[in-house]
Amino acid sequence: MAKPDQNQVLRQLPIVVGSIAGILLFTNRFLTSSLTDSQARSDALGVILSALLILTGLLWQRVQSRTPESVELVGEQGFELAPDLPDAVKTELAWMSHLLLTNTVTKSIVVWHRGKVLLRRGILSPNTEVKPGAILQRVLDKHQPIYLVALAIYPGRFEFDYLPENTQGVICQPIGAEGALILGANAPRSYTKQDENWVAAIAEKLDNTLSQHLEPAKG
Repeated sequence: MAKPDQNQVLRQLPIVVGSIAGILLFTNRFLTSSLTDSQARSDALGVILSALLILTGLLWQRVQSRTPESVELVGEQGFELAPDLPDAVKTELAWMSHLLLTNTVTKSIVVWHRGKVLLRRGILSPNTEVKPGAILQRVLDKHQPIYLVALAIYPGRFEFDYLPENTQGVICQPIGAEGALILGANAPRSYTKQDENWVAAIAEKLDNTLSQHLEPAKG
């Protein structure tokens, strides 16, 4: 279930106050039998201020940033490592995934390398197999990350069936030339540029560890 926007009341407050003030001014004007010049000027000023409050509220509705709505991802909590990995790689994967889950909006992590899933952690999908679709294949071919800010709007979202079905945002970060770090978030547009830079740095460190401890792919 989506969480309500906690700032909604604050954004609507100028509209409410301006509307109430305007109604009171018009009511007072209607009930006043004899209108003086000074009261006319005060009423005009009050109407202008009320209109400015309403306009400010409308602008806030359009301009002020809103907290992205998060959802409860569908799946079970889990932590799975490929059993045949060296201890150093297992330690690196555990450290890396813990940092991402506790310091970013990431809720689901998959590490795929040389056609094999090395790690799954967080909220897990029942599907354990990663078959690179068009999006992931582009990441592997171009060696450039892709951030899908709102997964639901992308036609290629179905290739991420190894993530929870209601995943809201996805980062596909290349790990060297042979793998990818795939992160799922429970809210759209929730990763910052700083998060993206940090994910890239972690993937680079992970690539260094994998290249040191895993046998190179056979040609």
